[in-house]
Amino acid sequence: MPNIKSAKKRVKVIATKTLKNKTLNSALKTKIKKASTAIINNAEEKTDAVRLAVKKIDQAASKGILHKNTAARKKSALVKKLNSTNL
Repeated sequence: MPNIKSAKKRVKVIATKTLKNKTLNSALKTKIKKASTAIINNAEEKTDAVRLAVKKIDQAASKGILHKNTAARKKSALVKKLNSTNL
């Protein structure tokens, strides 16, 4: 355990940020997985699921959870998967 007051505060702040990042990352992965399964199962709401997943990816990128290039790659892969089923 840290002895210095500022180090103690950093431990608290890091714990809070870690929890928030885990929550956001988990929600992001859930949306991506739901969109992928909707595409695979050829569900009627697959375009809505992809739209929501892309929105969640953008939010994660803006909050710094994902790097902007990683976000672009994930969005591209989802849309490419969606478009391949529409052919």
